[in-house]
Amino acid sequence: MRIKKLFGFAVFGLMMITVLSACGGGGKNIAIGPPASETNSVSKLILAAYGIGDDDYNAYQEGFGDAADGVQDGNIDISIGILGLPAGSIESLQASAGDVKMLSLSDDAIAYIEENSGYLRYTIPQDMYDFLDSDIETVTAYAVLMGNTDTISEELGYELAKSMVENASENTHAQSEHMTLENALKGAEDLPIHPGAKRYYEEQGLTVDNPVAELNVSEIKNDLILGTGSQGGTYYPLGGEMATIWKNNIDGLNITNTETGASVENLSSIRDGNMDLGMTVHVPALDAINGEGDFEGNQVTNAAFIGHIYPEVVQIVTRENSGIESLDELK
Repeated sequence: MRIKKLFGFAVFGLMMITVLSACGGGGKNIAIGPPASETNSVSKLILAAYGIGDDDYNAYQEGFGDAADGVQDGNIDISIGILGLPAGSIESLQASAGDVKMLSLSDDAIAYIEENSGYLRYTIPQDMYDFLDSDIETVTAYAVLMGNTDTISEELGYELAKSMVENASENTHAQSEHMTLENALKGAEDLPIHPGAKRYYEEQGLTVDNPVAELNVSEIKNDLILGTGSQGGTYYPLGGEMATIWKNNIDGLNITNTETGASVENLSSIRDGNMDLGMTVHVPALDAINGEGDFEGNQVTNAAFIGHIYPEVVQIVTRENSGIESLDELK
């Protein structure tokens, strides 16, 4: 079942970035995100909301870092990425290009996205970026940490959740400010929770109503792999700091953070036993657990929620000199 619950203004969720170059007309070059990523999935959903089919654009499966370089060089017209708010990569693009413009999603497009996914309407305030001249209407979701129930023991799940909250101040990434006890269960609705994480949150006075995942840990691992995202996004640098903090605060633990295609790839890697921890948007996590969407016929039965990381927001950015005011113009 997909979530359709209105998030409050303070929630920062899923971010989509669409960057348009100065080229006019149809057949735009669109970076829709790496293969097996939630960016890739949500890009296609948003384009479908505007009636833009696969034959209407040239797809580039780039992470936002490489795509932003392509936008700056004029080789990519549209780039879609999933990042936090505010996004340093967007601010860097503005610093380089000097004419970044953010586009709103239409009411009809937002309604279509809400009807066909767990993403929900969100308003980006004008003061979020210096270059905005109005509020931006878009959609949002949550970034969460999922753990492999075949490799993460109850005690380790407890320690991971505890460290995410109690050692968040050691993390210098801007999005780490959202890893608080108050936010700890955001994005967890309808997901199975790791029993160790549940124990920690309940000790702190939180009410946990999630189904509890069953563990099947045959041996205790000290060397873990954390799936993040592309180097141009938020997951990779934030996950790198999270891994270092866990290593510094959990005795005998070594965690290697690895660059991936983000959400869908991380969940698939957990399912296949190739990853112990994965950062993901909560929407594909629900799909993975329920065997829906990208996971139809490939359900993930060995993943459990460990903690909320940060909220993400979908954003659409163009260049002022492109003359493009709406995605409607790409039909």
